[in-house]
Formats: sequence, structure tokens, C-alpha cells
Amino acid sequence: MIVAVASGKGGTGKTTVATNLARVCAEAGRATQYLDCDVEEPNGHIFLKPQIERQADVTVEVPEIDATKCTACGQCGQICQYSAIVCLQDQVLTFESLCHSCGGCWRVCPSGAIERKPLRIGQIETGRAETLGFVGGRLEIGHVRTPALIGRVKKHIEPDALAIVDVPPGTSCPVVAALKGVDVVVLVTEPTPFGLNDLKLAVELVREMGLPFGVVLNRDGIGDDETQSYCAAEQIDILARLPDDRRIAQAYSSGQMIVDAMPEYEDHFRRLAAAIGCLE
Repeated sequence: MIVAVASGKGGTGKTTVATNLARVCAEAGRATQYLDCDVEEPNGHIFLKPQIERQADVTVEVPEIDATKCTACGQCGQICQYSAIVCLQDQVLTFESLCHSCGGCWRVCPSGAIERKPLRIGQIETGRAETLGFVGGRLEIGHVRTPALIGRVKKHIEPDALAIVDVPPGTSCPVVAALKGVDVVVLVTEPTPFGLNDLKLAVELVREMGLPFGVVLNRDGIGDDETQSYCAAEQIDILARLPDDRRIAQAYSSGQMIVDAMPEYEDHFRRLAAAIGCLE
């Protein structure tokens, strides 16, 4: 089973929910993995404090021009939809930061002048936090191939384990990449006008992808009742409510898990796990 924990914006408590949910499931005896797919700003490791067993670079293939073979025919530039390779008179220029590694340029080159070279885009760490499996991706600064790195992180999902995927915030391409192939989505939001606005965007996305989902209300008790009214009108299940508790913020700011700092909150995450079928 693959569970994605997502949010329409940052700062809603998505990683807090994902890490504590994964910990509770692992302690209940279920083989569980936590996968940090928020590769641009990963922070799950701060709370889980895993022992890293392996680190591996992630590379993609980008074009490299052999000027001795190039005839400047321009076919490579014509097929590239992102202007990552451009033919100017008798010279071909490549822009690695724009390349999506589709391979079109080296396939259409009639003279075989385009070679493939690896480009490092990030790193993946794997390890364990006690009984919980940990996989984390970290995108290299300056690169934009977030979906590619997320795809590599998800390849570490074990078929016989419960996978908790910490999704990037928002509704952009990296979010879509992280949500592909999951079984259920937990949308974390807060009952404020800003939270509701971004929740609506996230709901549109998961519905477009045909994924079952429910909502976790974090900081329940602040703001207004509009988020609850929206969920009721749209027939969206509220899977759990985490109260607006200053102690949660204090635990978060010191890198502590909620279930460690306040064991009484373990019941909240157990009920959440039961609601989405993680403990069956």
C-alpha cells in the first residue's frame, strides 16, 4: 500500500503528519517505509533521525556535441521542445539546465554527432529509523529536474511494505510525479482562508488524477468553520483533527516527533492509520 501525504501549500504540517504516521505504523508491527519526495526542501530526516546506510548520486543523460561530426543540419534543435539545444549557423549550443533528457536530439542526429553524458541532479539516501525504513532525495542546487529525482526515490518502494510518501507542497509537476501510482492521498490543511484556498486546488488535482483521498485538519480550532463546511458540501472525509496545541509547535521547532514529545497524541495517528487502512 502506498499512502501519499500532500498539501496545497507549505507550512500546513504535512511532514509532521507523514513522519508521525509512518512511525506509528512501524511501531504497530507493519513493515513501513517513509519516503521524502519533497526533494527541493527535504526535512523528514530532522524528525526521524535515521541511520543512513547508503548514499547514491542520481544522474540523467544530457547531450554532448562532437564538433568534428556535426554538420549543423539543425534537426536536433527542431525536435527539442524546450530549446535545450540550438543550432546557430555552424555551431550547436546546449543548455543542460533546460534539457529534459528525452533523447530526441541524439536519435534524430543523422551524423551521430551527439553523445550522451551523465549529469548529476541530486542524491538519494537510504537507511533506517529503528524499525522504519527511510528513503530521502535531495535535489542539487540549481537543477530543475525535480520529477526525475522523485521518480528515482519512488523506485525504492518495497512491494511488501507500507510506503508513506511525503509529497512536495502545491499542485505543480513535482506533486503530480509524487502522486502517480499511489493508493490513497491524505491532504493536510489548516482551517484558515489561505488553507482552504489551497486545499481546493489540491482537491481538484487529486480528483483529476482519480485518486481516493481524505483531509487532515491541522491546528484545528483556529480560523473559521469554512474548511469543514467545504468538506461537508464536497462529501470529503475529515480523517483526523490535530488541535492547535502550542506544545506541537515547540516539539516541531526542536526537531521532535509529536508521538515522542506527547505520547497521548499517538492515538490521533493510530486512528488516522486505521481510517486509511494502514493497519489492516
